[in-house]
Amino acid sequence: MSNSAPAPPQLQRELGVLGATMMGLGSIIGTGVFVSIGVAAGIAGPAVILAVIIGAFVATFNALNSAQLAASHPVSGGTYEYGYKYLTPWLGFTAGWMFLVAKTASAATAALGFAGYLQNAIMLRIAVANALPSSRFLVPIALVTVLFLTLIVLSGIKRSNLANIIIVSVTLLSLGFFMLAGLPKVATTGVNNFTPFFKGSISTVLHASALMFVAYTGYGRIATMGEEAKDPRRTIPKAIIVAMAITMLLYTAVAIIAVLAAGADNLGRVTAPLEVAARNFGIPGATEILAVGAMTAMLGVLLNLILGLSRVVLAMGRRGDLPGMLANLDRGGTTPYAAVLVVGIAIASLVLIGDVKTTWSFSAFTVLIYYAITNLAALQLPTQERLYPKYLAWMGLAACLFLAFWVERQIWLTGIGLILVGLIWHFVARSQTRRV
Repeated sequence: MSNSAPAPPQLQRELGVLGATMMGLGSIIGTGVFVSIGVAAGIAGPAVILAVIIGAFVATFNALNSAQLAASHPVSGGTYEYGYKYLTPWLGFTAGWMFLVAKTASAATAALGFAGYLQNAIMLRIAVANALPSSRFLVPIALVTVLFLTLIVLSGIKRSNLANIIIVSVTLLSLGFFMLAGLPKVATTGVNNFTPFFKGSISTVLHASALMFVAYTGYGRIATMGEEAKDPRRTIPKAIIVAMAITMLLYTAVAIIAVLAAGADNLGRVTAPLEVAARNFGIPGATEILAVGAMTAMLGVLLNLILGLSRVVLAMGRRGDLPGMLANLDRGGTTPYAAVLVVGIAIASLVLIGDVKTTWSFSAFTVLIYYAITNLAALQLPTQERLYPKYLAWMGLAACLFLAFWVERQIWLTGIGLILVGLIWHFVARSQTRRV
């Protein structure tokens, strides 16, 4: 009679290449293209184009290494699980902790961003924008949005996938409109807004590159859902590579048109840079179309973050790094309902603050540490399981650690402090488990 513990219930494999790719695009194309290009332009000026490209190269290294790790170890949890399997428990825990801290705040920001765009659109539509406080309905709208998308995720991966495909399609159409509508304006302005190309030193470009890297990292959502992919060794790498290729081309084209149409300084002063650029197109309805795209993009980010975060919470619950009840699945084996509910509550709690000004820079540091651990794990893959050359993992590791410390000092000091807090919790929890 075997004394081994029964294996935990597994999620059903229901995602093909198209569904996984769209999940990746829904996670990537959101706050990054509609917000971070403006933030990075304010730091680096027209050289934001270089930051977009540098961020893309670093993200590609990480994407390929994430792909081969997910293909060889296709379970929920992403780098949290890879750290445990290929490195050490404390590195695995650090990866999971960094992911939860960074992405919960990012999800709250996406909810508030959607609420802001929606509120502005309604206020402008009924011509009372100056009659009501701009933040009056911001938090309530964001809370309702978090509740609605949490319910969608609770309904299962199939409905979440359908909702995501609709969201991503609308977002891509609005960005396609932006690029086509911007071409006449760019043709008339020429390259005037590209001079001077460098606003500051190389450090400003590297700082902007660290921020732009975060704009690509949604591909990790595909890896965290490896347990739900059909034929994961083929599906996951293909979905990640296709999603990255589409995003790199899209971001570069959007950044070039935005800078040429409006100027980097103008983009850097606002939270909705693409709307500012669209106003210069001289086309009726252009800003409204961009607003719709921005709102669907924020919804896509929020939906996919709830999905991804809940899968990491599921994995941490299975290992005992979080309460075991978070590893429970619904009867159909398609949804970790306890993990989804906890994630939804955590995001809603941050929404109540109503303002997360440093989220993007904080996400940059914590996510770069997360992917440094990803690359470190990829270095440990056996030769027979490796899909790509080993030097890609070395390049990804070096690039992540290099860029992580170009954000503001207080950001990375806070990040290091949170890592230490997490490791203390991990040590205490493990000590109690051993006593029991």
